[in-house]
Amino acid sequence: MVSVLHLLPVVYALTVYSMLCHLSSVVCCMLYAICDMGMILEWNELKRTVESEQAAGKKVVFTNGCFDLIHIGHVRYLEEAKALGDILVVALNTDRSLAGLKSGRPIVPEAQRAEVVAHLDMVDYVTLFEEDTPYELIRLLRPDVLVKGGDWKKEEIVGSDIVADTRSLPYREGVSTTKIVERIRKLGI
Repeated sequence: MVSVLHLLPVVYALTVYSMLCHLSSVVCCMLYAICDMGMILEWNELKRTVESEQAAGKKVVFTNGCFDLIHIGHVRYLEEAKALGDILVVALNTDRSLAGLKSGRPIVPEAQRAEVVAHLDMVDYVTLFEEDTPYELIRLLRPDVLVKGGDWKKEEIVGSDIVADTRSLPYREGVSTTKIVERIRKLGI
């Protein structure tokens, strides 16, 4: 019969191996997030990138939101936003920012939300903002077009005083993260 003490080195080795595998998968995910999809950038790097794109004659479209549970409304909205220009920048509320806006949220952590949004074909760049609104980010980037969903009146869109071409895109009735969460709760899942 094998003593428990004889198994400790094996258990220790497996634990260390598991930790290293997890760490390497995190590093790989971070590298993948940077190299193989729309890029997740911090503000100053994004500003330089936007200026470069605009200098090359490209029209930069900016939108923002929570994008907590991606659904068809988000996808169609982002497709419509991208059609208004050449480059689509999506700014996501951080977890802290989102928690201040919507009770019980976020459901999905900011790093995962950013990676999911960055994987969408129509999205070129993703960034995060801590504030309640992206006003300072819009002021920094100076996009050519500013868009929000149709639940926002054009004059109420944060940054509309900065970006002349501000648009409110059609809202998809009955499709929202809140409704998805409510349905899941009703199903008892």
